[in-house]
Amino acid sequence: MRALLVANPAATTTSARTRDVLIHALASEMKLEAVTTEYRGHARDLGRRAVENGVDLVVALGGDGTVNEVVNGLLHEGPDPDRLPRLAVVPGGSTNVFARALGLPNDAVEATGALLDALREHRERTVGLGLAAGAPGTEDESVPARWFTFCAGFGFDAGVVGRVEQQRERGKRSTHALYVRQLMRQFWEEPNRRHGTVTLERPGADPVTDLVLSIVCNTSPWTYLGNRPLYASPEASFDTALDVLALSRLSTPAVARYAAQLLTSTPERGPHGKHAVSLHDLTDFTLHSKVPLPFQMDGDHLGLRTSVRFTGVRRALRVIV
Repeated sequence: MRALLVANPAATTTSARTRDVLIHALASEMKLEAVTTEYRGHARDLGRRAVENGVDLVVALGGDGTVNEVVNGLLHEGPDPDRLPRLAVVPGGSTNVFARALGLPNDAVEATGALLDALREHRERTVGLGLAAGAPGTEDESVPARWFTFCAGFGFDAGVVGRVEQQRERGKRSTHALYVRQLMRQFWEEPNRRHGTVTLERPGADPVTDLVLSIVCNTSPWTYLGNRPLYASPEASFDTALDVLALSRLSTPAVARYAAQLLTSTPERGPHGKHAVSLHDLTDFTLHSKVPLPFQMDGDHLGLRTSVRFTGVRRALRVIV
């Protein structure tokens, strides 16, 4: 088996020594090329090269951002599970939502052992993914399409992600406490939290208007707070299309209520109530905003958008589990 290991040297929870141990373990089982990323987008370029070179397996060692880049490289010409290299993930970030949602250990060494066992036992699954692009007929029409593995956000939560990235660029560590602090700052400074600007449009249904927060989920849980899973859309699955949790108000009482519901959410029940909208298994829909809003995919802030078109693609990529 020919394999490519794409390792992010800035991954939060792995050291150079750990990477060397993992590379040695993987190289003992396969013909392995290991490459350390050197710039933003490098993992995407390496994934694309792996397809062109006919590699059998691509292993992403890093956080959700590294995985996202690798996936976008692999699917540069579109999904084709039977032709494309398989993907394996060794978690090295602070949260590792995609890897944990697949049921992998949240430890790089343990996950490597699980990966090797899965390869010996030929365990894999084909997962669905989300695709986001600029909506036709809008000022964002020319924005390139991009794949996401577990979630996207338009509005409030993307603003939180953007604040966290700014803090990380200033040298702060990516911790759950950092996310909580930036969430509170985003809440108090959010200009549209009482009167939302987002409209969700989908074929065959009336528009859903005046949304403040829109979370698009490709799997469940949505994220983790430490070891606690948070279920924004409990029915979301790698085997279906996309789910949406949207809120039309973020007043102080509403935030307190929905935050409590998220913290106590389960695989059977997520946030609910008068100002909450939950939609399941959507293949095609668009989010439009009256004003530019922050947009994020897989925890990566992508700037401001006014319109995003989403597509849920079933059976997009084979993953070692």
